[in-house]
Amino acid sequence: MKGLLGIGTSVGLLAGAWTWVSVEAGLITWIAFVAWACFFAAGGGTEGLRKGLAANLAGLAWGYVISLVLELDSATWVLALSVTVVGFILCVESAWSVLSFIPGAFAGTAVFFGSAFDLTGSLVAILAGAALGLVSALLGARIQAAVDHHGSGVRPAAGPTPGAPAPA
Repeated sequence: MKGLLGIGTSVGLLAGAWTWVSVEAGLITWIAFVAWACFFAAGGGTEGLRKGLAANLAGLAWGYVISLVLELDSATWVLALSVTVVGFILCVESAWSVLSFIPGAFAGTAVFFGSAFDLTGSLVAILAGAALGLVSALLGARIQAAVDHHGSGVRPAAGPTPGAPAPA
């Protein structure tokens, strides 16, 4: 439990702040939480940011392609065929390492559909969620380090002074 205080604190504070800001600004709050989850599910750190965000954006782009097809013909069979093709693409594009997080690609498509095809709103929220993921991880690590250092009651020993002779 103790090892989760930093990330829990940072996520809690940032989630509350995001909710307030996004609601006041008329942004799509929940989509950022999906992208934020993808950041952690893809491994966190710079790798989670890269893979989660790239996959979310690819999924969003493919969802947008489906919406364009539906403008030409909105028959159920056209939707079903479009989703079939895009589902296949979301899997095979994962051969490219930057798009290897398949759940993120499906999440990107799903949030676009869930936003009632709001491309700009979905894009802004996905970018915000990825940023929140990275900030929460960095802030969480700092908070955790402070908690661990304070809680141990032991200060780390000072290392050698650069350029000083080694002890005999």
